[in-house]
Amino acid sequence: MKTNLFWLQCGGCGGDTMSLLNASSPTFIEAVRGLGLNILWHPSFSALTSRAYRHQLDRLVAGSEHLTVLCVEGDLELMIEVSDGIVVDAWSCGTMYRDFENMLKGRAPRDSLVLTPRVCGISGTAHLIAAAEAPDMVCGVTIPDNALLFRNLASMAELLQSDMRHGLLMFMPDFTNQCYEQTTFYQEAVERYRPLSGSSTIDAIKHTRRIIEIVAIIGGQWPNSSYMVPGGVAGTMSRDDLINCRYVLSCFRDWYETSVLGCSIKRWQAVTCSKDLALWYQEAATHRAGEVGFLLRCCRESGLDRLGGGHHRFISYGQFNYSAGDGLPPGAKVLASGFCDGELFEPFNQENITEHVTHSRFRDYLGGLYPFNGETVPLSDAADQGKYSLTKAPRYRDKPAETGPLAEMLCSGVALFRDLVKTDGVSVMTRQLARLVRGVILIPVMEQWLAAIDPDEPFYTPVKTIPDGRGYGVTVGCRGSFGHWVTIENEMISRYQIITPTAWNGSPRDTNHVRGPWEEAVIGTPVDDPDNPVQVAQVIRSFDACQVCSVHCIQKS
Repeated sequence: MKTNLFWLQCGGCGGDTMSLLNASSPTFIEAVRGLGLNILWHPSFSALTSRAYRHQLDRLVAGSEHLTVLCVEGDLELMIEVSDGIVVDAWSCGTMYRDFENMLKGRAPRDSLVLTPRVCGISGTAHLIAAAEAPDMVCGVTIPDNALLFRNLASMAELLQSDMRHGLLMFMPDFTNQCYEQTTFYQEAVERYRPLSGSSTIDAIKHTRRIIEIVAIIGGQWPNSSYMVPGGVAGTMSRDDLINCRYVLSCFRDWYETSVLGCSIKRWQAVTCSKDLALWYQEAATHRAGEVGFLLRCCRESGLDRLGGGHHRFISYGQFNYSAGDGLPPGAKVLASGFCDGELFEPFNQENITEHVTHSRFRDYLGGLYPFNGETVPLSDAADQGKYSLTKAPRYRDKPAETGPLAEMLCSGVALFRDLVKTDGVSVMTRQLARLVRGVILIPVMEQWLAAIDPDEPFYTPVKTIPDGRGYGVTVGCRGSFGHWVTIENEMISRYQIITPTAWNGSPRDTNHVRGPWEEAVIGTPVDDPDNPVQVAQVIRSFDACQVCSVHCIQKS
């Protein structure tokens, strides 16, 4: 009898899938083949249409198909209203409540360093950085340069892995959907991204599994690491560790330049406007054959370079502070912070962040609350009050804003993306392009910082006790900007608030009844086949939803 596996997404995030892909003895693909697993459905590794998925589920429920292994992971419910084949309204529903904020109340401040990395199995390092920076602020401690570089390098490695896995394993396989059978790219897409056997799929699993070894060398494990502490990090790096990290990064860079960019990082850095991008694409066959070139081809032919615009507002908290040894002004970051409203750019100030709950399933309060004053009181039944999501609605100056790699590129003043957005507008293509080329910025800086760490210098500034007070940590992770706000009273946590990138991007309507970023982005998306709304899914996937890529479209009856 075949060993049938059915992998549902019904709660949490996709950390289970990410961890599984990191397996090495055997690898995930070797395990599938060796155990004779027949994957009936997996949200990232299956090319079934919605209709075929439901048919498969019906067969399992009826008992006409044997089920050996059932796995449960992730969730996202998107309700859309379609008129004349076009999306005219949308509601993004967070369907699970996890209660980390209330779970932390009454605990010792250092407990947050163990619990909050488990908010997400993919962006645990970003949560750990935010959770460590908050008590750093309360203590008024300045961490050593080694500790700063230590934290930054781990987070950068996590970003590189997630960007490549999302782009090549979760977004690009949509181009193998049967709705694209008549396109010129379809057959090549199938050869590249066929689940667990496509050339790009196997390549991406192999190389992204290696880059995360940097986090393991630095922090002992990944995911759910807890090596950062108030005052720095709870460990050091030997010269052998640094050599190993440099080797891992060098191997990743070789693959990234050859297979993803199709050119050197230096060559890509010369692409500064849409005209340069067109010239780059035509310049060499290797450019068109790389993952970036193939993304451009697929998006332009499928029309995804014109879909998924949204509100045209962006927010980045910024991340990766330069150390004193880099010789830059205090506060300078590799990825800059900022807020962009159309073509207007302004400095970021976390005091302008509020959370609204008018359409969220939480106890009401007037307007939006600043996170230090935030309340998290869930309601068990609030649908009749116009509340449809267990996600709050973060706002900046009471306006919705998109976060993620594209926001970081715009707020950092990257010329190519400012020109693309000005010339062609925001789209699925620009979001995915920003994600695939974020490594162009990160990899050279990682090489520089691995050379700058001095094992003989301290990695920790002693912190004996954490006093009462308030502190916050804001950072950038795989999907965008993360923030943790903590209040400590009587040596215990009295209030804790977390705002994730998916809370920004997947938020419901706010007090002013304005849609969240991806609710707005899907408006105008064509739905040629209600049983296979692949372009709606691709718009949502371009945000890299925390629930990986499980988009359930429910027909109104």
